Amino acid sequence: MTTANTVDALTLRHFTLSLDKQRLAWLRIDMADSTVNRLSSEVMQELGQVLDHLAAHPPAGLVFYSGKDSGFIAGADIDEFSGVNNAEQGQALVARGWRLFDRIATAPWPTLALVRGHCLGGGLELALACQYRLAVDEPDTRLSLPEVRLGIFPGWGGMYRLPRVIGPMAALDLMLSGRAVSARQAATMGLVDAAVPSRVAMHAAAQHVLSGKPARRANAMHQALNNPRVKPVLAKLVQKKINKQDPYNHYPAPRLILDMWVQHDGNPLKAPADIEALSQHDTTRNLLRVFHLQERLKEFGRQAQADPISHLHVIGAGVMGGDIAAVSAMKGIRVTLQDQDRRHISQALGRAATLFRKRLKNRRLEQSALDRLVPDPDGHGLRHADLVLEAITENPDVKRALFREVEPKLKAGAILATNTSSLSVTGLGSELSDPSRLVGIHFFNPVARMPLVEIVTTDALSNATREQALAFVHQLGKLPLPVLDTPGFLVNAVLAPYLLEAMRCVDEGMTPATIDQAMLEFGMPLGPLELADTVGLDIVHAAGRQLADNGLPHCLSAHIERNELGKKTGRGFYAWDAGKMQKATAGTPPPGLANRLIQPLIDRTAECVQHGVVADTDLADAGVIFGTGFAPFRGGPLHYGASKHDS
Repeated sequence: MTTANTVDALTLRHFTLSLDKQRLAWLRIDMADSTVNRLSSEVMQELGQVLDHLAAHPPAGLVFYSGKDSGFIAGADIDEFSGVNNAEQGQALVARGWRLFDRIATAPWPTLALVRGHCLGGGLELALACQYRLAVDEPDTRLSLPEVRLGIFPGWGGMYRLPRVIGPMAALDLMLSGRAVSARQAATMGLVDAAVPSRVAMHAAAQHVLSGKPARRANAMHQALNNPRVKPVLAKLVQKKINKQDPYNHYPAPRLILDMWVQHDGNPLKAPADIEALSQHDTTRNLLRVFHLQERLKEFGRQAQADPISHLHVIGAGVMGGDIAAVSAMKGIRVTLQDQDRRHISQALGRAATLFRKRLKNRRLEQSALDRLVPDPDGHGLRHADLVLEAITENPDVKRALFREVEPKLKAGAILATNTSSLSVTGLGSELSDPSRLVGIHFFNPVARMPLVEIVTTDALSNATREQALAFVHQLGKLPLPVLDTPGFLVNAVLAPYLLEAMRCVDEGMTPATIDQAMLEFGMPLGPLELADTVGLDIVHAAGRQLADNGLPHCLSAHIERNELGKKTGRGFYAWDAGKMQKATAGTPPPGLANRLIQPLIDRTAECVQHGVVADTDLADAGVIFGTGFAPFRGGPLHYGASKHDS
């Protein structure tokens, strides 16, 4: 962009305001001392100064764009939400953003948001306040209102404007799910005016903001759904969906968002009591805590000093190895996939193609990802890979034999990784000539969905290998957690007593469905026995032999003897058909059952902290939440255990 001059009348730390020859104002957002743009109170104050200046010196138009490689705006400053301690502070925080963005929406000159990369929460609310929006058509461009996942609501105009732009059905879907849409999806639904190529984005923004076109609005049929007399009817349908997704009413934010749209047209300033109730709710506080835990895990990857992995070689094309390969290829890494059985490679490629269709939703991107995933039954890619990861059978002798064969073929600087779920990484590396290059990189099943990856550290591990492992996991968009090389590491170590206690209840005569029902009511995404079936009863059995304090439950041994291993064999604690569990009728869980089941998990998590498996209680909570799905609204097992004790 060529500018005629830079505005010197303002002293700005987080913005640069320039005017071009058409007197079009370009506002570059570049938050100081941060890798991402966030709408902190200081940033918002400066934005107000810019609007004051432009009100006194009207431009032909105003374009917002980002100076960050990471994206447009990552939302509000969550630390400021976490610091709200009373109703007055909550209302002031909402009012500040609402009134500032309303100034953008009512500006006498046209405004446009040029979105590239992430545009989340308050960032999308700012874009919605603009007359026009363009999204740069790149894979990393994602637009969302994820506040509901933090237990809060889009309070700066999103609930009011989004239904008018794309219609209430689509708007409520985005607000109540928190899901993100790509540039092309946003253009299709009318959230942005167009998805434009990066090379012409600035030119397109200049043309569009000065075009005089009317602002995008939902069509007449969708607009009719915003009618006050229609809203209650629509709300009943949406309420049924909320109740199905959250039948035990653990999460208040979705219901509050729906109520604000119906009762107050999406204006939270008309509902101060709702703001107060939500800001002080335990679920909101705990979900904000979980956000900070997630950010801490991300920092391990962000701060890792290592080059990106260009070539990954995976040995073992079973479910875990094949899916690790697929996720890596989807993230832009060249992957060679080796297995003695070519059928396993073929099946892995089939699962990969399905994953790419679901996630990428673009034939060109799907084909590019498939092209990066190379079948390699003879292991030719091994010598060229930056990282070699084995995901073969959980047999230490077989793994050590593989490492003896692989190590001499590794190129200089390449690292060797094992995806073992329970074996000692130190023991697996005992015969290596250079054990410092072996690291445990433990993914969880299903790989594409589970965000946590344990980085298993040993005394022999070099700092360079550790850094490379952390950086690789971050490269995949997952959350790395350093753990000590002890039996079960963190996640399996805490899961084992939880799953085994559930199985002891089966031995006592309780039905699996009743046991699982207790934990669904507690807030777990799956009951312990459905989870055991999904993981595989053979894997649970192997972990249990290492980790059980008082023997294995009879029912588990009986299933193993009958080769009933759960989902993979079609029968375990439940019957499975085509990968889907056949539902069984649950009885009423006896009082105290949930506490009985969860207490061994809490106790083992505390032991892991005491023994240094993870560095502290916060990382332990983070690992269990993101590695097991532990009910996020409870803030983590140790946090929950402490609050239960305090109450």
